[in-house]
Amino acid sequence: MTVSGHCNPEFRDLRAEFEKNISSEEELGASIVVDVDGEIAVDLWGGFCDSGRTRPWNADTITNVWSSTKSVTSLAVLMLVDRGLLDVRAPVAQYWPEFAANGKDRIELRHLLSHTSGVAGWEPPFGLDDLYDWELASSHLAAQAPWWEPGTASGYHAQNYGQLLGEVVRRVSGKSLAQFVADEIAAPLGADFQIGARESDWPRIADVVPPPPLPVDLTVLPEDNLTRKSLGTPPLDAAAANTAAWRRADLGAYNGHGNARSLARIMSAISRGGTVDGVTLLTPDTIDLIFEEQSNGVDVVLGSPLRFGIGYGLPHTVTVPYIPDEQICFWGGWGGSMVVMDLDRRMTVTYAMNKMGPGLIGSPRSEAYLRTVYRTVDA
Repeated sequence: MTVSGHCNPEFRDLRAEFEKNISSEEELGASIVVDVDGEIAVDLWGGFCDSGRTRPWNADTITNVWSSTKSVTSLAVLMLVDRGLLDVRAPVAQYWPEFAANGKDRIELRHLLSHTSGVAGWEPPFGLDDLYDWELASSHLAAQAPWWEPGTASGYHAQNYGQLLGEVVRRVSGKSLAQFVADEIAAPLGADFQIGARESDWPRIADVVPPPPLPVDLTVLPEDNLTRKSLGTPPLDAAAANTAAWRRADLGAYNGHGNARSLARIMSAISRGGTVDGVTLLTPDTIDLIFEEQSNGVDVVLGSPLRFGIGYGLPHTVTVPYIPDEQICFWGGWGGSMVVMDLDRRMTVTYAMNKMGPGLIGSPRSEAYLRTVYRTVDA
């Protein structure tokens, strides 16, 4: 299968790595972009949209990018901070009064943005159909008590990050999160990205191929285990992403649909100081907030060491040794999608694929691509 697109000569090793994975079928279909200060140095795509290998992955193919969606959700919230409509140190209840219930009155917006709020998921019972009901899902979270003392540790808000922050966006902007992203981010930038997916776009979606099972069976963990509660309620089911109900939902934690090009177009706003081709989304002061460390230690949901700033992960030499410990923020998605914003190099690296690999944040493939990118730019 031929890889299509553009690649500057200095990134030939990245192209070779990508072509190898496509031809060996390590990848089914994928796209990768490297944006250096607004110049698209790499924009490659290839493979297939389906397991039957009947539909080629084209320039306009999109797919569910899982938790790379969180990068765009965080950007939406930071844009409202930038406009003075939100304050990261204000209580969430200032914007969403019902959220104060059950001891959550002192949880600040920065706690939601950094996965340190203690509200890392829904209390069971809570099923997939409940997830698709915005009012119900928000009211459940508003009524719950935190699972640990807010601000003392991170616990990855894997499934409810978009619900928590999306409700805040809705309260202050009057728009749903999906509509805010469409109107305030995707449209001004001409970026082919959406939370959920319009039915007219379904024919060009590359269905996801589920990854190997998680290394631990959540159902054998104690019912009060934080990993089980966060990841297992509702049960994680990658195949759900290929359904109509999923595509119609507003799930800012993990149902964004796009490709590497649209993710790079949007997230380069951070790498490039807030402005993309004359469209300003953030000011430098707001970008500085991202790098205010909120937690640094073992994440109580994922069980691995993580560092969080406000809205994004920060480099960690143990968990993501392939990301330099510099002024870089990032996040990735279940199965391997990845978004890296490198402010020192004014570089954005994005990767989206449909064949999911092992790992909730990144994969061996995304690691290999990033290592190759940094070998190239630092040579």
